Amino acid sequence: MTIRSCDLENVPRPVVALADEYPANFVDPRHHHPRAQLLYAASGVMSVVTDSATFVVPPQRAIWMPAGVDHEVRCRSAVSIRTLYVDAPDDLRRECRVIEVSELLRALILETMALPREYDPSGRAGRIVQLLLESIETPSTPMLCVPMPHEPRLLRVCQALIDDPTRADSLDEWAGRACMSRRTFTRLFREQTGMSLAEWRQHVRLLEAMARLACGQPVTTTAYDVGYESPSAFTAAFQRAFGVPPSRYIH
Repeated sequence: MTIRSCDLENVPRPVVALADEYPANFVDPRHHHPRAQLLYAASGVMSVVTDSATFVVPPQRAIWMPAGVDHEVRCRSAVSIRTLYVDAPDDLRRECRVIEVSELLRALILETMALPREYDPSGRAGRIVQLLLESIETPSTPMLCVPMPHEPRLLRVCQALIDDPTRADSLDEWAGRACMSRRTFTRLFREQTGMSLAEWRQHVRLLEAMARLACGQPVTTTAYDVGYESPSAFTAAFQRAFGVPPSRYIH
């Protein structure tokens, strides 16, 4: 019998675990949960889209989703997801964030997967869960997220660039499509995203590149597919942004 997530979220335990396997291009439509979630990509690459940002979750990373946040999950490749539904303490009730999964956190996630649904919270299982919650408080990786504006015209521009990161339309062309002056467009875009359009577009390209690399696409092919004029220019930009060469993300 299939166990639905809504059934699991009613289990009276602070953390409940669920393992799922999804095919490439699977989309879990916009939804939310009454509990917080830790979505761990044991293998494969997924994107998570919220009202305020788009996140890329490569293998061996996880995304923390506070309770009640509307989101959509897109599987860029076949993905093995390990989900923890969490009654989050106050110090974890913050914004969505992608986190690095240490060896300890990975072991705790897998150990939690093996616990009975209604484990003894006062015994060994309870201690594992408590250590797991403490281990979630690990540094986030903000570069794996791109902020989204809330102004509808700017949002349409951003969605067009996410759909096709190779687009090289000028600032004036984008401002015209948004029915704004160049000055207004520039000011609002920076106010709502914290970046210029050029910075934001480059970040979108690099996140798209990371997703492609993690799916096994070669560096050279990826460089051209996301709009760079040469693999060397792409490698330099990737290294500056993430501190590692693009080959680091090939699996």
